[in-house]
Amino acid sequence: MIYHLTALCTGFFVDLLLGDPLGGFHIVVWIGKGISLLERAFRRIFPKNMRGEFWGGILLVLLICICSLSLSIGVLTVLYLIHPAAGLAAESFLCWQCLAMRSLKKESMRVYENRNDLVGARAAVGRIVGRDTDKLDFSGVFRACVETVAENSSDGEIAPMLYLALGGAPLGVLYKAINTMDSMLGYKNERYLYFGRAAAKLDDAANFIPARVTAILTVVSAWVMGLDGSNAFRIFRRDRYQHASPNSAQTEAACAGALHIQLGGTASYFGKPVEKPTIGDNDRPIEAEDIIRANRLLYASGTICFVLCALVKGVVMLLC
Repeated sequence: MIYHLTALCTGFFVDLLLGDPLGGFHIVVWIGKGISLLERAFRRIFPKNMRGEFWGGILLVLLICICSLSLSIGVLTVLYLIHPAAGLAAESFLCWQCLAMRSLKKESMRVYENRNDLVGARAAVGRIVGRDTDKLDFSGVFRACVETVAENSSDGEIAPMLYLALGGAPLGVLYKAINTMDSMLGYKNERYLYFGRAAAKLDDAANFIPARVTAILTVVSAWVMGLDGSNAFRIFRRDRYQHASPNSAQTEAACAGALHIQLGGTASYFGKPVEKPTIGDNDRPIEAEDIIRANRLLYASGTICFVLCALVKGVVMLLC
């Protein structure tokens, strides 16, 4: 137990200092390559119809989940048997790679740095969102960026941290695999409507509790950071289901309420407009400074979650 707690703490602080490792040396990159490989293979093997794509997608999800979990358990077991220090180093590395708080801030701040350059801002936000960005005005760019920070405060930080605290690095790696499959396959377009359905539904299930925990932590963080915690809670309760996903609006609603801005609305994906409900009240125009405020909420909620996870694991360790 002490090794798992130490690995979680090490991974959290290394992420704060360094962010994601450079280049392709990242588990998400490796998982992504595996997903792409299996997708190409299964699209050749399974019939090119609704039923074939659906079952091909299910098999892909099962294989990626099994491989991610079994490989991480196997590698860590062997290294801990060789020497506890080797196992601890490997588990700390995996915990680091499961967390993305600094990298999310870094990428979103690229948008802020280009706040007076629309072309540069569009390019910067295009690195972190799935929507079309070539026709966004400054308001649209800032809105897309804030939405991404709010949503990924769960996907990129709180959710993996909860899974790391619950089951160590293997469970954290499994969560990242599920989240990566959804990012690559979970689109409701012609190509992925059936093939990516299993990935999308599994991601919804994996994020159901973490998204709500993140929203509550965002409300608490709004009070801590001197923002409007009362309004964050009010908008969270009112608008937390204003999204096709059962999870995305949870965190976006809390963030929108804390900042007194409106998120959501119509967005373009792959050249087609997608109607979305609005989240929050349009109390004022969204501005570049809201990116900084959203990141303050991200860091506050991430830090609170880490402290709580570390304390709970510490108490459990002492009791056991």
